[in-house]
Amino acid sequence: MIVVENLHKTYSTGLGRKGKKGKDNGNGKGDGDRNSNRNGDVKALNGVTFRVNKGEIHGIIGPDGAGKSTLFRILTSLLLPDEGPSKVTVAGYDVVRDFREIRQIIGYMPGRFSLYQDLTVEENLNFFATLFNTTVKENYHVIKDIYGQIEPFKDRRAGALSGGMKQKLALSCALVHRPTVLFLDEPTTGVDPVSRQEFWEILDRLSEQGITILVSTAYMDEANRCTRISLMQAGRFMATDTPKGITESYDELLWSVEGERMPALLAELRAHPDVKTAFAFGDNHHVTVKERLSVDALREYLTGKGFNEVRVTPIEPTVEDAFMKASMEVLNGNE
Repeated sequence: MIVVENLHKTYSTGLGRKGKKGKDNGNGKGDGDRNSNRNGDVKALNGVTFRVNKGEIHGIIGPDGAGKSTLFRILTSLLLPDEGPSKVTVAGYDVVRDFREIRQIIGYMPGRFSLYQDLTVEENLNFFATLFNTTVKENYHVIKDIYGQIEPFKDRRAGALSGGMKQKLALSCALVHRPTVLFLDEPTTGVDPVSRQEFWEILDRLSEQGITILVSTAYMDEANRCTRISLMQAGRFMATDTPKGITESYDELLWSVEGERMPALLAELRAHPDVKTAFAFGDNHHVTVKERLSVDALREYLTGKGFNEVRVTPIEPTVEDAFMKASMEVLNGNE
């Protein structure tokens, strides 16, 4: 349904690299900005290659600045890719040559709320239906599950809606013409947990109807709701697989460390010669270690440094652990 091969996109800034802030490599040391060249040109996408199958929910997982929005703008024909030997198609249509056809078969929900704030809920929906030469009535069955939740507020201005209601209105507008492919750029950013859960349940139902969904998110926990995911950092796809496949490919010894004075504990972990990486994960620190280091040895080391009641536990990796490992390899130039 979506085919991307060797996609590149460069933004020219003319600013050079002086003063660029490095990335944290997991040991508290900075790493240079590997996403720009000596002229300051930013490589937003660097050889991206992946495929999205019909009817699946494919997640693009990555932090702000990874290149997710640039990728979505190219796939929705709003931005031209760099010239070169690349292939980018949506439902068989080339994003450059066939942009008119693509715009008729896709729905796009950008990250920022982009509907008309001064129009009512109903007026916004009617407006977008008119753009595609259709009506809300004709396609009401497509948006019923979503729009039905905000229809009681159809006379309220869009700008006065809550975050969750704005989200449902934006999705209704993206679906009102019955698209084949749905692009959702960080749709749950800034939305409360309950609305996030409801939103993903809606996506599951849309997928069951045969709609292909490409969704980007910075929330690692949402990765498990996807059929397949691609991990993205610094304009590159580091891995593409099912969430289970991503975690099963993780090949490091991973431990959870918990104790008192957590910031100081993190610094001490990073200073240990047999600790490869250490990152804060909620109430714990996740560390990868060399095989010669044992749980008891690390615990004794930390106790000797003044950290009492330290708990060190071997754990199974999450998608976020896999993402952090892959990111370090990209940022440190070990791809």
